[in-house]
Amino acid sequence: MTSGIKVKDVDAYYGSVKVLEGMDFSAAQGELLGIIGPNGSGKTTLLRTIARILKPKTGAILLDGKQVMQMNNKEFSRKFAAVPQDTTINFEFAALDVVLMGRNPHLGRLELESEKDIDIARRCMELTHCWHLAERPVTELSGGERQLVIIARALTQEPKVLLLDEPTSHLDINYQIEIMELLKHLTAHEGLIIIAVIHDLNLAAQYCDRLVLLRNGKIFAMGTQYEVLTAGNIKNAFGADVIVKRHAVTNQCYVSPIPSSVKRKTVDPIASSANANANASVNANKDKTVHLICGGGAGASLMYLLTEHGYKVTAGVVNLLDTDCEVAQLLNIPVVTEAPFSPITEETFNAHVKQIEKADVVVLCNIPVGFGNLKNIEAAEVALRQKGKKLVVVEVDKIENRDFTGGEAAERVNAIKDKGAVVVTKTEDVVGVVDGL
Repeated sequence: MTSGIKVKDVDAYYGSVKVLEGMDFSAAQGELLGIIGPNGSGKTTLLRTIARILKPKTGAILLDGKQVMQMNNKEFSRKFAAVPQDTTINFEFAALDVVLMGRNPHLGRLELESEKDIDIARRCMELTHCWHLAERPVTELSGGERQLVIIARALTQEPKVLLLDEPTSHLDINYQIEIMELLKHLTAHEGLIIIAVIHDLNLAAQYCDRLVLLRNGKIFAMGTQYEVLTAGNIKNAFGADVIVKRHAVTNQCYVSPIPSSVKRKTVDPIASSANANANASVNANKDKTVHLICGGGAGASLMYLLTEHGYKVTAGVVNLLDTDCEVAQLLNIPVVTEAPFSPITEETFNAHVKQIEKADVVVLCNIPVGFGNLKNIEAAEVALRQKGKKLVVVEVDKIENRDFTGGEAAERVNAIKDKGAVVVTKTEDVVGVVDGL
């Protein structure tokens, strides 16, 4: 690639300490490239290296095939602009004066701004929706307003490459969205190359064309959001357990963290006497197995609650890639699965029944029911017939509102309730019912 920016096998050091190793990626004209990674992974250092604040020890940075390090300062400033993480300005300049500072690379020594420079500054402030702030002292602006002014200043340089370090940090959600929409507009309509360090993974997924995930100063993953934002990559890079799903409207990835407390707790054999009773209660629960008939995310919170209370939990039948399936795998819960978007087969149903036979309590969760998963209602009927087994029906929403079988599911669930199943209208009430058995 001769056009665009190319970071080629770059290593960088702070003194004798290597902080970046083997940085190798490119960004084309009109592309928004997001840099993500945990604290200390080298994100800001990477921007500082591209911005020539830190000189690479090995490798090269090229813009349209030309070595960036060989450009003189004026040429570099005409092609690269940066928006730092800290945009605090302590002097009471008017916002327009701050934006006009971006014209310095285009002015001669002691040359003043012309009408053309002011027109460019005005256009950039209109582009960033801050022209109405032109006469306001920058010290009186909110964080979001000041960030728009600083971006306008960078655009006034008329650069080819815009570097931003966490441009939305500490801003309200309205300014976060406004700034990210602006960056997307600048790439799509102004042809800028934008490289941005972004803290929020969901914002990065929503707006970036590609992502570079850093870990310990190296590129851990690179590519589209679907290639980079996987639960495995995030676990390995950040040490965090997450669920990654596709947004129903935008089809973009969104990342939901799983708190560490969700993991099954082991009881410390030398726990203090203050915790002894609680630990004894949890240990007692370990002899009781609760099976969840779930799917579509209806069982996820119960998996967490029941495991927190020390119960053994099993689940089924859920489709692979379903939220309930992902949570069960995170919690090491045995689960009967079916292929994505497939109806429950007889073989899977039989495996489900075997799981139910081993449970002390069966919970029919607040699932939507169609013909594809109607056998889950049949599984609840099987549980109701088994001697000594308690069946709990969760009905946050009436079954009639979740029935997509023309009434068959509602008729069968109502019959289950009439035959002695315990009905709860709040998911969290299931734990109290199980505790009382």
